Amino acid sequence: MHGQFYGALSRTDSVIDRREPTGVSDELPIILNSWSRVSRDLEMLPLRVKTEVSVQGDAVKSIFKEISMELNHLLKAGFGRRGFLSGSSLLLTGALFGATEEAKAKTSLVAEPAEAVPQDKQDKNALLADLVTANHILQDQGVVDGYGHVSVRNPANPNHFFISRWLAPDLVTVNDIVELDYDCVPANGDTRKLYSERWIHAEIYRVRPDVKSIVHTHAPTVVLMGTINEPLLPIYHMGGFLGTGLPTFDIRKSFGMTNMLINDAAKGKALAQTLGDKPGALMRGHGGITVGNSIMHSVGRSVYLKINAEMHLQAGNRKIETLSPEEAHQAEAGNQEFPKDWDLWARKVTKS
Repeated sequence: MHGQFYGALSRTDSVIDRREPTGVSDELPIILNSWSRVSRDLEMLPLRVKTEVSVQGDAVKSIFKEISMELNHLLKAGFGRRGFLSGSSLLLTGALFGATEEAKAKTSLVAEPAEAVPQDKQDKNALLADLVTANHILQDQGVVDGYGHVSVRNPANPNHFFISRWLAPDLVTVNDIVELDYDCVPANGDTRKLYSERWIHAEIYRVRPDVKSIVHTHAPTVVLMGTINEPLLPIYHMGGFLGTGLPTFDIRKSFGMTNMLINDAAKGKALAQTLGDKPGALMRGHGGITVGNSIMHSVGRSVYLKINAEMHLQAGNRKIETLSPEEAHQAEAGNQEFPKDWDLWARKVTKS
């Protein structure tokens, strides 16, 4: 195919090939005819080769138009056979080189990744796709097991939220997502079984308009931290959101002997009251919760809550030099939404 390309520049049937005397008027149709064949041959090249020479479609027409204008200048200037041919060859080479450089510049621009769309600007399909991915990430990162869940507030109706039906997080698909109101009533009459602890989400959304997503974690180290009566403080910068520590919700103090589940509105309200304006809370003998201004934010916090708890417990009786309140504040300001982590975790769970 490369031979066809270069051959198009040399194949002619003219007085020049027969070494007969010529004038400029003899040469012009020959060169224009050669360029026409070049155009056809370029269109026949494999995609990889066409990309290399960067001459396609309208670009070819534009180049030939510019060359034709320059040829008129050459003709008017009275160039002889050698001058005309060498001049026209330079024009063609320059045009091809220029087109290649322009195409390279355009290719580099196209390669730039698109910026993430803010959650409140996402369409419903994109939002639900992220919610499904969040379920799978939480399972992969050890934040949940067969239980635990994640939800997201409906930006089109802030008094509603999306959450999976009663299902293990790693098995969740878009078809499993339901929309609930603050009373945990399905918006579309869905009759499938729901999480008994959906009240965690409903009651926190009710009193925290700033919260856009909630994770309920069952990570073993988080469960343990809720039982040892020690404050969980930020050990490193990724746990900066822990600030001066998280509150612990003890269901027994408010409701006596229970099965430990937040399975009605009253228990959900009590948990929300314990949470207050904090980014998360521990739940004695149960797990914990994290909240955020997006799915990425709540998920990122839940992962680093688990990691920070692991570090705390691994230290044992050693003295831990935790972040000061100001260090934690500055670290948290630089870790909004954990976008790099989300991309990494999402790629792992979406690989085929």
